[in-house]
Amino acid sequence: MPDGYTAQHLHWQVEHDRDDILWVHCDRANETTNSLSAAVLRELSDIIQYAESTQLQGMVIMSAKTNGFIAGADIREFENYQTAEEVTDVILQGHEMLSRLERLSCHTVAAVHGFCLGGGLELAMACNYIVALNNDSTRIGLPEVNLGIFPGLGGTVRLTERVGGMKGMQLMLTGRMLRAGAAKGMGVVDELVSESGSLRWAARRAVVKKRKKRELSKAAALTNTAPARKALASTMRKQTAAKVSPEHYPAPFALIDLWETHRGDRKAMFRAEAEGVGQLMVGSTSKNLRRIFHMTERMKGLGKAEDFKVRRVHVIGAGVMGGDIAAWCVVQGMEVTLQDRELKYIEPALKRAKKLFKKRLKTKAAVGAASSRLIADVAGDGVPRADVIIEAIFEDRDAKRALFESIEPRMRDDAVLATNTSAIPLEELSTVLANPSRLIGLHFFNPVAKMKLVEVVHGDNTDAAFVDKGSAFCTQINRFPLPTRSSPGFLVNRVLAPYLMEALTMLMEGKDKETLDAAAVQFGMPMGPIELADVVGLDVCIKVAETLGDGDVAAQRELLEGMIAKKHLGKKSGRGFYEWSKGKPIKKPVPTGNAYNDVLAKRLIKPFLDECKACSAEGVVADDELLDAGIIFGTGFAPFHGGPMNYLNTLAQSANQSQGNT
Repeated sequence: MPDGYTAQHLHWQVEHDRDDILWVHCDRANETTNSLSAAVLRELSDIIQYAESTQLQGMVIMSAKTNGFIAGADIREFENYQTAEEVTDVILQGHEMLSRLERLSCHTVAAVHGFCLGGGLELAMACNYIVALNNDSTRIGLPEVNLGIFPGLGGTVRLTERVGGMKGMQLMLTGRMLRAGAAKGMGVVDELVSESGSLRWAARRAVVKKRKKRELSKAAALTNTAPARKALASTMRKQTAAKVSPEHYPAPFALIDLWETHRGDRKAMFRAEAEGVGQLMVGSTSKNLRRIFHMTERMKGLGKAEDFKVRRVHVIGAGVMGGDIAAWCVVQGMEVTLQDRELKYIEPALKRAKKLFKKRLKTKAAVGAASSRLIADVAGDGVPRADVIIEAIFEDRDAKRALFESIEPRMRDDAVLATNTSAIPLEELSTVLANPSRLIGLHFFNPVAKMKLVEVVHGDNTDAAFVDKGSAFCTQINRFPLPTRSSPGFLVNRVLAPYLMEALTMLMEGKDKETLDAAAVQFGMPMGPIELADVVGLDVCIKVAETLGDGDVAAQRELLEGMIAKKHLGKKSGRGFYEWSKGKPIKKPVPTGNAYNDVLAKRLIKPFLDECKACSAEGVVADDELLDAGIIFGTGFAPFHGGPMNYLNTLAQSANQSQGNT
């Protein structure tokens, strides 16, 4: 073995073997996941310098961690930069380092598994060849747009060179994470191996045989030419504008401009990438989206009951919510028994679940296995075996209490008993229990498969151990737990109720429903309040209004009661305030982007914000950061604002600055 490499590194393990292959394993110290911090990149630069000065057959970059390659840049360090120029300078240094890797005379291979995202993929693309482990845990992509920026370590250049302009731009604009097979099919990676033990051997073979990425097809290469860029960029802008506003989310539009303007000049594109990311990173949208990222990391850490591993779940109530909760738990690998009064009430839930399994699990074998884990259980035989029992019947106090009284004697002492009530305080439901401290709320949101938040509701007397177990369960089913104090409406519905009631008031005053919805969307909400009422269900809206009962809502209740009497329940019945077709409301077009909509939006959003302030003052959740997270993930409140409390603070700071300047 050569005397070779003797430097010691904190974040990399380096081996120069007897075949003159340099094996470089990323293993960031004191972190469970690899990310590219400034220190990690400095050490990598030293390793590249060694490779530049040594006669090598090849260099292989891998990960020493079992959970993945490199998950991207260290987002925490983004907060260290105050100006766009600082960010650009740091990015240009990264560009130079990866260009040195790209120019090495020896053959370079990236061997990836698990998460290979953002800067991790950009590092891999600077190599001659990429081998990836083909299993369920491998995820490959450039998701920077979700942080209000676009790829900054040469990703915009190298991805569009690897796969063509159209495919590369689609991947960056959506921020999608690809499974290994899809990444191979697109050309992002070059080779797949089925066993983790084969990854090193495949990398060695790629070095010895000097394997390189496949040549870009003529059709894909054509999408990078100037005429094609002009036409495709126009289409991309229209498609992106249909989803987000350039004012609210500038990054995807800046990425399209970058590609259209500079793809013909590699050097200029690198420079423009660095400058563009610098400008975006110090902007308010990126700052607020990074704030949300940190919130999600915090919520993931709330499931601390590491010894509580959920294998079996029992759901009572096979309606839309109960059936969908059951199906989602099955998708996450759990066995679920689903109970209702008769089999005929369970069968529709089983059919819906099968559709979800086919959409999420893809293969026939996986769908079949999932279907076998969802068990119709009219008799409730699953109760004694379940780790978690979730009640999801209709919103009636007496019915819920009677159910709890009947099942508690059959439950294990350590099992979680949870209610999916959307507004009823736990104190009103737990009175019939021998051990009322065990009852928690697990308030899911509709649609269950899309809404990431679950309110983990607790009262003053709730045993903290069961709150931890409830949070751990949420983490295990890939949901964000939000510990929430028991009070009418909890957090999300309490905030939504006055917002929806104000919208109904304005509707009754003669305001046009489409215009009201357009005003809310113009503010940044994912949908307007009238459409939201239809999605939630008008029968649910009236129950929430009855439970909260603050203020005079008699007129709104009368409006809702009249529609419910006609069986116009909203989306689920095909008609509410809107008629629904193929899952979408039929709307007439209305003008957008005008000052009138801004006025309507301010009136609509005021009771929403006022209720957020009240919840903050009452300590419904632990602090304003978690309140913001709950409202963003529970209501879709404009993420680019960073949450309602952050938005209010920003308004207050702007007002103070204005006063200081006068």
